[in-house]
Amino acid sequence: MDKILLVDGHDQYERAQGTLTQSLAKVIQSDLSTEYEIQTTIVKEGYEVDKEIEKFLWADCIVIQTPIYWFSIPGLLKKYFDDIFLPKVFFAKGPELGRGGLLKEKKYMFSVTWGVKKTSFASTEPTAFLEGKTEDEVLFPVHKTFEYCGMQQLPTFSLYGAMKERVIEEDLNQIQAHLKKIFIK
Repeated sequence: MDKILLVDGHDQYERAQGTLTQSLAKVIQSDLSTEYEIQTTIVKEGYEVDKEIEKFLWADCIVIQTPIYWFSIPGLLKKYFDDIFLPKVFFAKGPELGRGGLLKEKKYMFSVTWGVKKTSFASTEPTAFLEGKTEDEVLFPVHKTFEYCGMQQLPTFSLYGAMKERVIEEDLNQIQAHLKKIFIK
C-alpha cells in the first residue's frame, strides 16, 4: 500500500462547522504523507466525477473522514459516492449479489465522529437505543457499499461526543495512535 486517497466528507451546518473533521483530516494527511503518496478531496468544495474516479483507481487505500449525522454519513458524502461509484468502473454484475466488485485490491478506512457517547454502543441494556449494535454495525450500509465495490475494510476509528467541548490534542493523539497501528511501517 503506497497511495492513499483522503476524502473529507463533512457537510457544514450552523450547529456543525467541521472544525473537528478538518483537524482530524489534517493530522491524517500530515502523518501518512511521511510514508505514503496522498491525494485529497474535500467534498463540500466540489469535485469533478472523472477526476474522483481517477483518484479512486490510483489509490491503494481510501480513508473517509466524516461526521456521522443521524446514524449515517452526511447527504453530501452519500451523493459523492452515488456520483462516482459507477458500474463497469467500481462494480459489475457478479455471480451473486455483492460479488462483482472491481476494486478488490483496495482497502478503505472510516474515521468518524459521533455526537453520542461511546457507552451508547454495544450496550446490553434492554432499553438501549442502539439495541446493542457496535459502531460498525450502525454503519453497516456504508460498509456494504464499499464491499459491493470489492474493497476491504480496515479498522474504523471513532471519536464520541463530537458536539461537546473538545480537548483537541487528545483527539489528535487518538487518531495518531490508530494510524500508527494500521499504516505506519
